Amino acid sequence: MSTQIEQQETETEADEETEPEVESPGERRRAQRDERQAQEQAQREVEEASLDDENTITLKVFRYDPEVEGKQEPRFDDFRVPFHKGMTVLDALIYARDHYDSSLTFRHSCRQAVCGSDALFVNGRQRLGCKTQMSELDDPVRIEPLPHQEVVKDLVVDMEHFYDQMEAVEPYFDADETPDDKLEEQRQTRENREKVKMSTRCIWCGACMSSCNIAAGDNEYLGPAAINKAYRFAMDEREGENRKQERLRIIEQEHGVWRCQTQFSCTEVCPKDIPLTEHIQELKREAVKNNLKFW
Repeated sequence: MSTQIEQQETETEADEETEPEVESPGERRRAQRDERQAQEQAQREVEEASLDDENTITLKVFRYDPEVEGKQEPRFDDFRVPFHKGMTVLDALIYARDHYDSSLTFRHSCRQAVCGSDALFVNGRQRLGCKTQMSELDDPVRIEPLPHQEVVKDLVVDMEHFYDQMEAVEPYFDADETPDDKLEEQRQTRENREKVKMSTRCIWCGACMSSCNIAAGDNEYLGPAAINKAYRFAMDEREGENRKQERLRIIEQEHGVWRCQTQFSCTEVCPKDIPLTEHIQELKREAVKNNLKFW
């Protein structure tokens, strides 16, 4: 009898010793993540080894993620991508993300230089990723987020302040009078349309604001994009006279047009070729004329 009891206890102890530990959901997710990252790294090494140096270009991409341990210190990662004629910076980034590192983060949308979401700092200059040809850049291509703006993750910056400045000039049309017929359009002369045409091309990319030294040192400065938007409405002949006076008072404040030092940096980087500095100077003249009194 005692022998059977001892044998049962021995088997029970053996079962307890061989029983595997239960893995928690968190540990399982971490293991899956580590395995996925290892696979991505292995794939990256295989693809890089197979690339011909003569047909590749190197990207040096800024990396930063405040929510992931080990990525909280800014750094640059290198990616070798196959080059082909017509390839843009955005194309290269998408290739690097899809083939090497799925965590690489950047904004993009229309890919036709219309949405303005993929403005980047490429080889020391503000550019649109979808518009910039890789063939025009020196290798390696250094890609960073827009300067003078808070980085959220990798190449993504916080645009909230930029949008606040755009809204500060009240960028909407407000006429004193409207046609009696609701279906009748508010007509505009060809000459006036030509005058404001370039200012309407702004795509809110923030490149001009990022390049402006004044905006970098004065967080309240309206900035070239917002002032250009004010120009678009103030110079429209259909704008109501009272509304125009209010708009001029907004842009001639302390942190308005008079803070511009005419450096032309905004005009140089604008992807839509808007003469931003000229528009700012013209608004300065309008503000002066508005304050002149003859009696």
